[in-house]
Amino acid sequence: MDARQLEYFLAIVEHGGFNRAAAALHVAQPSLSQAMANLEAELGVALFHRVGRGVVPTDAARELLEPSRRVLRDLAAVRDRAAALAGLDAGTVEVGTMPSPGIEPLTTLIRRLTEAHPAVTVSTRAAFTPDEVLSLVRGGSCELGLLGSASPVRPAGLDVLHVEDQPFVVVAAPGGRIEDDVAVGPEDLAGQQLIASRPGSLMRRLVDGITAGGAGTRIVTVVDHRTSILPLVLSGVGVAVLPSSWTRLARRCGAVVAPVEHTARLHVTMVSLPGHLTPGARALLELTRAHARHGNPRSA
Repeated sequence: MDARQLEYFLAIVEHGGFNRAAAALHVAQPSLSQAMANLEAELGVALFHRVGRGVVPTDAARELLEPSRRVLRDLAAVRDRAAALAGLDAGTVEVGTMPSPGIEPLTTLIRRLTEAHPAVTVSTRAAFTPDEVLSLVRGGSCELGLLGSASPVRPAGLDVLHVEDQPFVVVAAPGGRIEDDVAVGPEDLAGQQLIASRPGSLMRRLVDGITAGGAGTRIVTVVDHRTSILPLVLSGVGVAVLPSSWTRLARRCGAVVAPVEHTARLHVTMVSLPGHLTPGARALLELTRAHARHGNPRSA
């Protein structure tokens, strides 16, 4: 067994078939098939069921996913450490992140990391719930996970770093009833059209609480991709309730931002697998610890 076989194995699983994996890896499909046949012979188990023109991983293959990812990550850590000892910075840090923490504090953390280690690349994977972030880290797809939750998380088997608590704000187009930096309560949103995320998030619970108060407030559009929110706000479709991580970006885009009179906070947390971090991931984790100690107030 060698690292190349494990890389091929993971690519087939992640791309859903031999042909797509071969294209992504830039290798010939017969070479990929032969490598998997050799790996199955060495392990003594079948790794894939052939279904029509595609494949699905067997139960044995699913059990081997996380160990395989860890082996490849540990090999990458050896290469990165050797590069560091040679006076070089290198490597890729893989981070799973939810949308709002992915704006801040992740933007600030990436900026600080790339300033200190210009040759390190940060690769982010999108997740929309805390459980999705935890799954990415536990499964080895990402070394670090950045999530936002209604209450502190305490996942078993992972290292947990509380980063910050973000209050909520209302983001609106200029020229309306919402004034920049003037606190608003539910009554101040009477008659407003709201842009909301799908049910399940803390943001959506706040919006549902506002609309339940009546007074003509209603949800006018529901979005999966929160990158759509600011364009919808600025085009006048409605206003949005967002974590304060959006403040700086919203103001730079020309929106007004008002704090919400509410005790709810988005708890931002970084999670990681103990003992399985590359040098680049350790550097980003240390920067996150420093950020958590000193804070990073949001400003215009």
